[in-house]
Amino acid sequence: MAKKKRKMPGLNTSSTADISFMLLIFFLVTTSMDTDQGIGRTLPRAPEDEDQNNTQDVNRRNLLDIRINSNGMLMVGEDYARIEDVKEIAKRFIKNEDNDPNLPELFTKDIDLIGKHDVTEKHVISVQTDRGTPYGIYFQVQDTLVAAYTELRDELAREKFPPAKKFAQCTEEQQDAIRKVYPQKISEAEPYDYTKDGKVAK
Repeated sequence: MAKKKRKMPGLNTSSTADISFMLLIFFLVTTSMDTDQGIGRTLPRAPEDEDQNNTQDVNRRNLLDIRINSNGMLMVGEDYARIEDVKEIAKRFIKNEDNDPNLPELFTKDIDLIGKHDVTEKHVISVQTDRGTPYGIYFQVQDTLVAAYTELRDELAREKFPPAKKFAQCTEEQQDAIRKVYPQKISEAEPYDYTKDGKVAK
């Protein structure tokens, strides 16, 4: 006697759409996406009314100019420089340990937890780029300048607040005192066209 063929039951697909939707939500939530990178800067406060007419130019000795052209070439002051040299140049400028008259003015301040200390509180590092400056070089210069401040702060932390080895290991009050000795002052000037025949224009 011949066997009857069994009919295959149909698949219930009523919940397929719900499952697909849940999987989509899962991947959207768990997948990381690239985000734009930026550099944190604290903008200066707006001038008070009484300051509007009392703006003075920065003393030339207190200003370190760093310019980057569209080819990634650097000038620090009036001299060409390599990215590898910028950190030491910046540290020497910020600290002015020997009271060089060509470097920022030194002022003796009485700082809580540290005592009297010479500070170049009016120094400014100005970074100006060409409109075509590569982002990679720009970020390298910015990172190098931040590293210069970090190293100076680490050195002071080891000197004044042992057993701290780094600025980041100090207490909040100690860090505030160190910032008063080495305030981070990096100014970003408006981009300009420094390129002439592939060179940095003076």
